[in-house]
Parts: sequence; structure tokens; C-alpha cells
Amino acid sequence: MSNSPANFSGYDTPVSDLESIVPVHPTSARRPDYITVQSENTVYTHDHISAKYSYRGADVIVSDGQFTVTPTVKPFEFQTERKVGKTGLMMVGMGGNNGTTLCATILANKHNISWHTKDGIQQPNYIGSVLRASTVRIGTEPGSGKEVHVPISDVLPMVHPNDLVLGGWDISGAPMDKAMERACVLDYDLQRQVAPHMALLGRPLPSIYYPDFIAANQEARADNVIPGADKQVHLDHIRSDIRRFKADNNLDRVVVFWTANTERYSDIVPGVNDTADNLLAAIRSSHSEVSPSTLFAVAAILEGEPFVNGAPQNTFVPGVIELAERHKSFIGGDDLKSGQTKLKSVLAEFLVNAGIKPLSIASYNHLGNNDGHNLSAEPQFKSKEISKSSVVDDMVNANRLLYKPPAPGATGKAAKGEHPDHIVVIKYVPAVGDSKRAIDEYYSEIFCGGRQTINIFNECEDSLLATPLILDLTILTELLTRIKYRDLSTRQADFVPLYPVLSLLSYMCKAPLVKPGTDVVNSLGRQRNALEAFLKACIGLEAKGDLLLETRIW
Repeated sequence: MSNSPANFSGYDTPVSDLESIVPVHPTSARRPDYITVQSENTVYTHDHISAKYSYRGADVIVSDGQFTVTPTVKPFEFQTERKVGKTGLMMVGMGGNNGTTLCATILANKHNISWHTKDGIQQPNYIGSVLRASTVRIGTEPGSGKEVHVPISDVLPMVHPNDLVLGGWDISGAPMDKAMERACVLDYDLQRQVAPHMALLGRPLPSIYYPDFIAANQEARADNVIPGADKQVHLDHIRSDIRRFKADNNLDRVVVFWTANTERYSDIVPGVNDTADNLLAAIRSSHSEVSPSTLFAVAAILEGEPFVNGAPQNTFVPGVIELAERHKSFIGGDDLKSGQTKLKSVLAEFLVNAGIKPLSIASYNHLGNNDGHNLSAEPQFKSKEISKSSVVDDMVNANRLLYKPPAPGATGKAAKGEHPDHIVVIKYVPAVGDSKRAIDEYYSEIFCGGRQTINIFNECEDSLLATPLILDLTILTELLTRIKYRDLSTRQADFVPLYPVLSLLSYMCKAPLVKPGTDVVNSLGRQRNALEAFLKACIGLEAKGDLLLETRIW
């Protein structure tokens, strides 16, 4: 794929250096379909894997402090299309730190380019990807009882990241090799070798730039924008870009992914963005509260292609969700959960589940990349603060022994009931570049009035944590477009697609988008369990059995 003609001038690295012969890392290896479930509930055909699954739950009636529990079982059948189509990834913000890092590392894996570091030879890999670098338990060996684990990417047919066709937009017109150099994320020797491959990607397509939505300090980069201020024209332009990219590269599917700057929050205005029809009318009238990310989401929805938001702003205003429902087009997000928030979603749950009461959580960050530069503006920081601050809500709500429930009729902050004090600070420090520092203090109440303080210092390379999440979200989104279901309890005859809001992406997102009217789950453990259980259900296996009953009886 190329957005524009490539220019190889200045590159004379020999091919033998570019494509060193080194073993392929296990996370990048290709494996055949080798999992077969032998069950009356699972059927394999040339085109599909069909699996019947009993979804077990419980109905609870609460009356006068008494709980009456009735177990429930609901039968479903899932159908997964086995053929993985040719898939394109169009990134908004392709020339930024995340976009260039993703393109360069995919190319390094694809061409098996190893490089020199101060610690020796580094092999390309997909470490940090949940799908490519972690495993799931599928059962035990008969007799020995030894647990058997397989890579998550092998449970169902998934696109290999090396096969993604790369493209996208950016408000900066720097060629992709120069944009990679500007990002200062990857080791020099890797940049040197992968630069000719990056040059083949050319320049990003012109993008949408509305100065009111991102920090003023980004203006200097905005030299590659779609002209004019007519938002309907901009929407049509983006739709045309998607169609052309799909046709030029003979693609079956395009995933559109926002990895550009964090925007300020859009005001939810009745008559403007509260319904699908109002939103489309607001676009036609170029209303000021229609953001660039919302335009890209609408473009993808109208083209029937999935859209994922990797930033914290409220791209998915009510009108976008209604439009996705109308067109049965998939959306997911929000905001990549890579470091501090991921750890918080584990540690806060651990403390509450251990019967310890966090009283306050104070989180401080500083970083020096362009994301930090943009977030140094207050409106953009508020978007990030909101996505980071809600991460402990469901854990608190699950334990009203420790936290008082909200008073009847409470509104605003009081509607949450008793809650830990929670503060988030982000500062821009150019000297540290992409190396983000995160400092957290957890101050908790323990036995009989005691206190406990846990301090954590986390230093990480921001884009190298975020990039694998973009891959996971893209690969999982593509898979979910190939999965249909039917409710056997209603004798439903036809298989239908999943609900358009892909809440199964929650594991990778700080502020998970969920079906309207349903609770948000932020617990990392529960998010992971849900993903594992769903993938296993699609091949007719029960969810993870940590009861291990065979080890606890004669």
C-alpha cells in the first residue's frame, strides 16, 4: 500500500542487513489451525465454526434485606466465519508516535529485521500484545491433570498483524520515515534498517483540523489538512478516502482507528448531537460542536467499517451510537489502557477484594512526547482526567461493606456514594521524551483504624506500551465482525451480528464504551475473564474452571 509515491533517495542499506536471517519470535510466528473441539455442541465446516453454548447466570430478588437467587440457563449458538479476509488499518494520526511505531514494528516483524542495541541483538516481536503474547487455559491432560494453555490468537482464526495493510491520515504531512525519526521512539539501528520500508508508505493522507478541539501548540504541525470549513464536505472526503483505500488494496475489511491528539470534550447539545438525525444535520450545517473524531466515526459507520477510538474524548456522542445501531456498524473505545490505569484497575480491585479500604488514590504523570505536549492544555487534559478517574468506580460499587451507598435521590458526585479521593495530574516535561513517569500513592484504611500506604513508581516507554494495544483492538475488532449468534431459547432461526458497541474491547480501554443502560466494568481481571469466556464459547468450551474440583476431591 502507498498513500503517495515512495522516495528511496538517501538509503543505501544492503538488503542482507535489512532482512537478517534470525529465528522468528514465537509471538510473531504463524501457526496452523490446530485446536479442534470434539463435542456434539461444536461443528466445523469449510466456512464456519458453529458452537452451542449455555450461558449460566442468576436472577436475584432483593426484598427486606433478603436475597432470593434463582439460577438461570440460556442457550445460544455462535457462528464464526473461518476465512480471515484481507484487512486494512487506517489510523487517524498515522504520523504520530503511536502510528509510526506501529507501522515500523509491523514492518520489522514482517521482514524479520533484527537490530543492534547496547545490550546486544534485538529480535522483532509482539510482546505486549494480549492476543499474540499471552495464553488461555483450554483444559487438562487426561491422567496427569496437567493444565494445557494455548496462545489466545489461536483459539479462533484471527488476522496476523504482519498481514495488515497500513494507511491513514495526519495533520502533519511528514513522510512516514521522517515522522518515525521525529518521534524518537525506536532504536536508531532499527530506524536505519526499516526506513526504506517506511518510505514506501509515503505521506499520510490530509486530515481534518479544527483548532478549537486540540491544543494551540499543535498548530505548527498542521500542514496537511483538508481545506475549508464545511464539515459535510470533510465527511464526504473521509468516506471517499476509505472507499479508495479499500478498493486500491483489494480489502475485505477496513478498521478505522483514532490514535491522533486528544480532543476537548464536545458539549452534548439537544438538537445537535443527541440523535443520529440531529447529528447528521449538525454536520450539514457545520455545527461547532461536531469534532474531527466524531466526523471520522460517522464516516466509518456510513461506509460499514468499524471505528475504534484510542483517545479519551467523547467521540461517541449519543447520535453516533444511534447511527451505529441504525447501520449495524461496529464501534469501540475509549482511550488506550497501557500503564498507570491498567495497574490501577488491578491494584484497586485487589485492595477492595482483600477487605482493605482505599481512602485516596493520587496519580501523577509526566512525559515529553507530543501527547504530553497536547495534554498540557487544560481542555485536552480534562478529557484525559475524566477517562482516568472513573477506573475504580465499579470496584467501589461492588463492596458496600466498605463504602456507604448513595443516599436516595442523590445527584452529581453524591450519586456515587462514598468514594476514595482520587486525583490525577499530568505534566509535560520535554526532556524525558516518550519515557513516561507515573507515580501513584494508595492510602488505605486497614484493621481497627490502622493505615497503609503503597507507593508505586512506574517508568515506561509510552508508545511501546500503547502500540500492541492498537494491534489487539484492530485484530479483535476484525474478528468480532465475523462472529454471529442466535438465541436458541426464542427459536431464532437466523444468525445475527453482535451489538454494534464492542464492549469486549474493554480490556484494552481506560473508559470502556458499553451498551447504553448497562454497567461499565473496569476491573482488569473481569475484563480478561469476559474476553476469554467469549472466545471459548465460540468453540463450545466452558469458561475458565479455576474450581479445579478434581484436585479437591478423592
